[in-house]
Amino acid sequence: MKLQQLRCIHEVVKNGFSISKAAEALHTSQPGVSKQIQLLEEEVGLHIFIRHGKRLVGLSEPGQHVYQRINEVIREIKSIKQVSEEFSQSSLGVLTIATTHTQARYKLPSVVQAFMSKYPDVKLNIHQGNPTQVTDQVVKGEADIGIATESISHNDKLFCLPCYTWNRCLVMPAKHPLAKEKTVTLAKLATYPIITYDYAFTGSTIVSKVFHDAGLTPNIVLTAIDADVIKTYVNLGLGIGLIAQMAYDSKRDQGLVSIDVSHLFPTSTTYLGIRRDVFLRGFMYDFIEMFIPEYPKQVVKKLMLEQENI
Repeated sequence: MKLQQLRCIHEVVKNGFSISKAAEALHTSQPGVSKQIQLLEEEVGLHIFIRHGKRLVGLSEPGQHVYQRINEVIREIKSIKQVSEEFSQSSLGVLTIATTHTQARYKLPSVVQAFMSKYPDVKLNIHQGNPTQVTDQVVKGEADIGIATESISHNDKLFCLPCYTWNRCLVMPAKHPLAKEKTVTLAKLATYPIITYDYAFTGSTIVSKVFHDAGLTPNIVLTAIDADVIKTYVNLGLGIGLIAQMAYDSKRDQGLVSIDVSHLFPTSTTYLGIRRDVFLRGFMYDFIEMFIPEYPKQVVKKLMLEQENI
C-alpha cells in the first residue's frame, strides 16, 4: 500500500468521482490514477468504488469506511508537513479560513490586513459558506480555522473558542412607519414583510424559534446569506431587513435607519473552531490572537491540553 494510492482515492472523491480532475490535481495521467485505484482495491480485496461502465459514480459501503481512514491519513500527512515547515520555514505557508459572509465582510478585514502585514509570505485563503458548511470544511481538513455562529461549537471533533456575542437590528427606509415606533414588539414586527438570513444560518433558526414560541408567524418574503443583499432589497421597498447589528453602518448605509431589537431575541455567540488533532503553526496561533486578543498562544495550548484530558 502506497501513499500515492491513498492520494488518488482521496482526490477522486474530493473531485466528485472525476478521474480526469483528480489526475489534474495530482499532476499525473488518468490511466495512472486508474492504475493506482486498481492496485489499492487488489491490496485490500474490496471494490472501493461503485462503477457504471468505466465511470466511478460513488463509494461502495466498504469503500466509505476505507475512505474515512484514508481521509485521516491525508490529514496526518498534512500535519507532518506543517511540523516540518514550522521548524524550517516558520514565516511561509498557507492558511485557509472558512467563515460566513457576515464575518468575512464585517469582522475579518482589519484582522486579515494585520495578519498579511506581519506574514507577507503566507498565502491566505478565505472560503465563505453557511455555518454547517464552515464546520464541515474544518472537520474534513479543507480549512484550518472556522469562524461561525453557535453550530460550529456543537461538533465534538472541533476545539472552539468564543469570539464575541452579537444581536440583531431592523433596517428600513427612514420614512417607513415602523421607524416612528418607540418600541417594536414581536407582534408588531410580524405584521410587516421581512427580509432576513437564509435558514441555513443558526441565527435564523433562533429567530424562527422566538416567533414560534410566541405563537406568531413572521411574514418572511425573502432570505439571503448576505446582509448586503438583504439591504439592497430593503432599499427597493420589498420589506424590512432583520440583520446582525454589525452589518449596519449609518455612513455606509445612508437612506436606511436601524432599530435595535435585542430585547426581542436572545444573544448569539460567534466561535472560532479548529480540529482537535491538528498541528497549529505559529502564524495560526497569531491569527487566533489577532481575532480574539484574550487568547494568546500559551492560553490556547493550555485550554486544548485541558480538553484532551477531560
